[in-house]
Amino acid sequence: MNSKLKKYLILSGLGVSLLLVLALIGFFVVDEIKGGAVGDGQNKYELIIDSGEPSSSVVRELAAAGMIKSSVYFNYLMKFTRAGNKIKQGVYDINDGMSSRKILDVIISGKVKLVNFTVPEGYNNRQIGDLLVSKKLAISREEFLKVAQSPALLTKYNIPAKTLEGYLFPETYSVPLNYPLERITEMMIKRFYKKLESIPEAKGIKPADLHFRVVLGSIVEREAVRKEERPMMAGVFLTRIEKNINLESCATIQYLFDKPKKRLFESDLKIVSPYNTYINGGWPPGPISNPGLPALEASFKPMKSDKLFFLLKPDGSHYFSATFKEHLDAKKKFIDVLYQ
Repeated sequence: MNSKLKKYLILSGLGVSLLLVLALIGFFVVDEIKGGAVGDGQNKYELIIDSGEPSSSVVRELAAAGMIKSSVYFNYLMKFTRAGNKIKQGVYDINDGMSSRKILDVIISGKVKLVNFTVPEGYNNRQIGDLLVSKKLAISREEFLKVAQSPALLTKYNIPAKTLEGYLFPETYSVPLNYPLERITEMMIKRFYKKLESIPEAKGIKPADLHFRVVLGSIVEREAVRKEERPMMAGVFLTRIEKNINLESCATIQYLFDKPKKRLFESDLKIVSPYNTYINGGWPPGPISNPGLPALEASFKPMKSDKLFFLLKPDGSHYFSATFKEHLDAKKKFIDVLYQ
């Protein structure tokens, strides 16, 4: 190879490299001018992409919301990256501090907006339904309650009941908006069984025996205020059953109302219902709440004693009594004085 040809090839290579560098610089300049962030992130927008929605519609919405500088550039970017058919349906949190490339990355990666909701310990299914409605995860309480009575889910998890009451574990969950209620419900059931693994006494337990513990735990959950009193409370209920004494749990009466009352009256204790443990012996027909782990642990590890009664004191603790006379004396001392 002669020197002139060699020199020509070198200069050609340098020329090509220079053109590539200039093209790259030009791309980044155009990308910043046409595809850079519109603002500083202060303006937020909830982008909803439906199943089968064309990419052109998505681009128009982003432009109309002021989230991108140029719809022409965004379309070019999708074509250049072959991302037009990769956009995933869902709900996305977009803000004007995101570049076009960042927005495109979000909507093709499926990083959808998550909704957080917390089920407090002791919530019943009605309350969970209302919570999901408030978070726009359910249309109505009735819609959720129908799922919570699903024969398929009851059979799948071998729950010997007509409802999932008691098996929806109270905790904080994160799900995408428009997430199916069936999957949300199943998520809570799976969390229940996962938490149950931390209780040694629950290992290998039969469904019917577990259901009894869930019923007990659900009552303890609604009666107890302080965590340390739950085992003693579970022991009281078990002792009453053993002695063929009605449970007389106010929590089972409260379950009959759509919203708990601040105070129960004598007339409330006479309501005819299988859940009324003042007029019916034995356990109620099912759980009255969804208990948390401490209440479940108490149902498996009750503290047995001679105590048969307890009442809530003004400080949030309970007074436990072995005799009815002692219980009445405690009632006069801690409760009756409040209404004199």
